[in-house]
Amino acid sequence: MNDIVFKNEEKIENLIYEIRGKQVILDSDLARLYKCANGTKTINLAVKDTLIDFQKDLCFN
Repeated sequence: MNDIVFKNEEKIENLIYEIRGKQVILDSDLARLYKCANGTKTINLAVKDTLIDFQKDLCFN
């Protein structure tokens, strides 16, 4: 698995949830991981702007 660790020693593995039979990570956790200044707004905008590039198995509504 991934060895990336947050400052408070929180592992990415602990941020992955299983929803509807798929492994997901919340946008708020991604925003923290990537240290987005505007929080989830930045993550959601990036997904919206490049929705065609995202495969169906990478996100769901």
